[in-house]
Amino acid sequence: MSREVMITCALTGSGDGHKKNPSVPVTPKQIAEDALRAAKAGAAAVHAHVREPDTGEPSRRRELYREVLERIREVDDSLIVNLTGGMGGEMLFGPPDSPLEFPAEMDFVSPTERIEHILELRPDIGSFDCGSVNFGDAVYATTPSWLEQMARQLREAGVAPEVEVFDLGHIELAKSLIAKGLLPSPTIFQLCLGVRYGAPATPEGLLAMRSILPADSVWFAFGVGARQLHIAGLAVLLGGHVRVGLEDNLYLARGVLATNEQLVERAVKIIESLGDRVMDVTTARRMLGLAAVQPGT
Repeated sequence: MSREVMITCALTGSGDGHKKNPSVPVTPKQIAEDALRAAKAGAAAVHAHVREPDTGEPSRRRELYREVLERIREVDDSLIVNLTGGMGGEMLFGPPDSPLEFPAEMDFVSPTERIEHILELRPDIGSFDCGSVNFGDAVYATTPSWLEQMARQLREAGVAPEVEVFDLGHIELAKSLIAKGLLPSPTIFQLCLGVRYGAPATPEGLLAMRSILPADSVWFAFGVGARQLHIAGLAVLLGGHVRVGLEDNLYLARGVLATNEQLVERAVKIIESLGDRVMDVTTARRMLGLAAVQPGT
């Protein structure tokens, strides 16, 4: 029996992809335009970071997030918008003989500062990175007590958390937050596969993560780099939903640079070739427990 599969498009991220692929959007106008193109191609939701318009470097400036959100809403007020809550957690240690000499470029702030743009702008969804993980030689660092605070703040703001998990222990931590009533049930999970030193972007990695999710979870999965579309297909086969986009992968095929629109179109083909259907935004909002958009608002 066929089912409906939701597509999320992760538009730009915080890495250096803009230096490798000119289609990675940088300015709020470019990010919003890419979001709208992704929606027309079949995405029911977009996941957005922002960048400094002049340099392309990652940013946490609220005015940039506000401009992205306003530009999207001016054209399409039904598209589900997910603003990242993951910035501000990067910890960079000093050399082995002076490990606490933190480099000046380290971006590490309090839990509230990480999500202050979400609390102010109140998008449909805010991403919620559930635990610490190594990213190359950096550490994305957070603690259970910090996560409890952030979960309470998102709940009070009426923003649905998307729980991003990079390893099995992150799912166990999320379960403890669910048990305390700090995360909603059913919970939206994003299984993040292929980040170096996190869960691998393999069938075994995806199966292991899926196998310990709460039974009523709504879950998505993505693979980094060349495994993005492979993981998309596996997620469909295993009953999940998919995330594609230039945040996680810059290529459509070997040596062929992609656009966000093209990656969404490819995800649509994968879903339909497996006998399923692409979920529209109205159905997606209902599945995720988000407020329906009223005509004329």
